Amino acid sequence: MAYTDIDKPSDYFNIVLYTGNAGTQAITGVGFAPNWVWGKARNATEGHSLHDTVRGTGKNILANSAGAEEAIASVTAFGSDGFTLGSNAHMNNNNSPTVAWCWRAGTTISSTSTSGSGTAKTYTGSVNTDAGFSIIRYVGNGTAGHTIPHHLGAKPDVILIKHLGDGQQWATQWSPLGATKVMRWATNNVVSDSNTRWNDTEPTSSVFTLGSEAEGNTNDGNHIAYCFTNIQGYSKVGSYTGNGNVDGPFVYTGFKPAFVMTKRTDSTGDWAIMDNKRNPFNVMNKYLKAQGADAESTDESFNIDGLSNGFKLRHNNSNYNASGGAYIYMAFAETQFVSSGNVPGTAR
Repeated sequence: MAYTDIDKPSDYFNIVLYTGNAGTQAITGVGFAPNWVWGKARNATEGHSLHDTVRGTGKNILANSAGAEEAIASVTAFGSDGFTLGSNAHMNNNNSPTVAWCWRAGTTISSTSTSGSGTAKTYTGSVNTDAGFSIIRYVGNGTAGHTIPHHLGAKPDVILIKHLGDGQQWATQWSPLGATKVMRWATNNVVSDSNTRWNDTEPTSSVFTLGSEAEGNTNDGNHIAYCFTNIQGYSKVGSYTGNGNVDGPFVYTGFKPAFVMTKRTDSTGDWAIMDNKRNPFNVMNKYLKAQGADAESTDESFNIDGLSNGFKLRHNNSNYNASGGAYIYMAFAETQFVSSGNVPGTAR
């Protein structure tokens, strides 16, 4: 049975849908004060816009781009139940239905010297150990072995890093692949080997280690890292193998998923995102791809069913279910499979 300390996942992760107005508007209904907001206009060719309270308002980076941080009128304020938008089209395109995925961190991390090889630098951040999520802004030193505290209290299962100052690609690390492997978030590339991204060093319960590569460790460069560790009944980073059949594999998460992102690792493929607000009933097939600015597609070849304890693939699209294909995924809960009070969850 999948017991959990988080009986209400929407206290830490939630999704809001709204329509853009190309002006100023307050978005509410998140249910908490969000620290990371990731938004996308669903019917327009606009970027996946990422904002967080550590970098502050009016500072945008794109999941689908290697570009530098932009100073734009996108998220202009963070509130107790949502956020306020300016006129930028990424998240507020006129008359565009838009999705925003929101996460809660909350506890401020004071600036502290980091350790490791080379010149020590400083970092700031926000963390929620209950939800296994931290946001860390740090300065690179360009030297292999540079360690960055993540404050999760457990080994991270995913680390998403972007250098803020120039056109460096995203560097991401996934626990199913290990610290010798690199996935670039803004591309559909296959997984690659590298000892210069993560120094071939697994993260610990206190720090992650960087190599000399500029993507994650530019000397004197500012970087942002979004770190997650799996929380039973709430979040799961894992892997599965496709079977190439419309009766695809069942992937156990231990909860009914609100958000699922999958990526093929042994070949090219989309970072495909489905969720329970854009798809309130099975099947879930309205997908966005994190590496592209493309508008949302409704495509039966991405059919999945959200179940009480995981998700089931319902097509043989090679992006997420090729025969023998290797895949990673990231999922967050709508409801837990079994609550801390031994109350079972239900399917959709």
